[in-house]
Amino acid sequence: MVNLDIVGAEVLHPDGMRREPLSVADGRITQERAGRSVDLTGFMVLPGIVDVHGDGHERHMAPRRGAMKQMDEGLVATEAELAANGVTTGVIAQFVSWEGGVRGEEYAEQVFCTIRDTAPSLVTDIRAQLRLEMHMLHLYEDVPDMMTRWGIDYIVFNDHLPHDKLSKGKQPAGHITQALRARRSPEAHYALMMELYERAGEVPDAVDKLCAVLRPRGVRIGSHDDATKQGRADWHARGAQVAEFPETIEAAEATRDAGDLIVLGSPNAVRGGSHKRNVSAVDLISMGLCDALASDYHYPSPRRAALMLAQSGVLPLPEAWALISSGPAAVLGLTDRGTLAPGQRADIVILDSQTKRVAATMVEGTFSYVTGGMAERLLG
Repeated sequence: MVNLDIVGAEVLHPDGMRREPLSVADGRITQERAGRSVDLTGFMVLPGIVDVHGDGHERHMAPRRGAMKQMDEGLVATEAELAANGVTTGVIAQFVSWEGGVRGEEYAEQVFCTIRDTAPSLVTDIRAQLRLEMHMLHLYEDVPDMMTRWGIDYIVFNDHLPHDKLSKGKQPAGHITQALRARRSPEAHYALMMELYERAGEVPDAVDKLCAVLRPRGVRIGSHDDATKQGRADWHARGAQVAEFPETIEAAEATRDAGDLIVLGSPNAVRGGSHKRNVSAVDLISMGLCDALASDYHYPSPRRAALMLAQSGVLPLPEAWALISSGPAAVLGLTDRGTLAPGQRADIVILDSQTKRVAATMVEGTFSYVTGGMAERLLG
């Protein structure tokens, strides 16, 4: 943990960038000078990025089969990528799904236990989100205790069953590859999907009951890929205050009207549209239908999305950056980060003013990432 006064840099405030000192002492932003000045002329100082949903960890924690035996090393590598991209709080979104493989129950158990046991020793604030496939009915009774054991307080419900194909008795495209990844025969995998599909009528009531158990425990509940007004209303009634990646304007507007929070994907914003041809994140942002941008599957995208939104005139920089800092912090119920106001945690990202690349990342007054050029500045 360092105590220092940053001078010469452009510092992001609610009304824009201003060249004025920013002091860090004992892990907090402070109004009092800390004592040692560091000249960061040519750099921008902004609140650290809060990533509310990311699954980019898979490339580190589940690389080619057999390459990663010690999953804690994979989490360390994940933290390095998060830090290099300015993320100071990162939520790892891990499936528990019938899809198997890196989305299966056994793998999820390893991931969640690794986060629980290893994350406290890392600099970046790494948390976990349980992405539960809704049709995993056999797990519902155990989910509350599983979350307690794993130290998880955030659950998002997903539905990836290919309903259209299954309703016609047809094998979904790609199911053979999916089956092999899950170490099942294609026949067994298809039979499992059909079994889950045939019990779909039991799912809504089961979800109602599970959410009723989780809410009093303080668990944050979210829905995923909402497409209709009624569907989002159903989730609101269950206490799901977060809507991740709504697929339509209708669903996003229903979320806003209910007073719930909307999380969109940064890659969608950077690409200018969804890879699944859903509603464009930029369109929703322009309509005021976004509270937070998440990395989704690509950790560099939050920074790139915020800068793109500002450079293209969609939003002023303070509002664009809020979508990756104070906005996601609010989604997580974290009031101690997301801005550079005095008293807040010293969670900071420093960008090169010319290239807009990350030069340094600080988490609660401790550097998690520093480039060579920035190190020279810091060491004087």
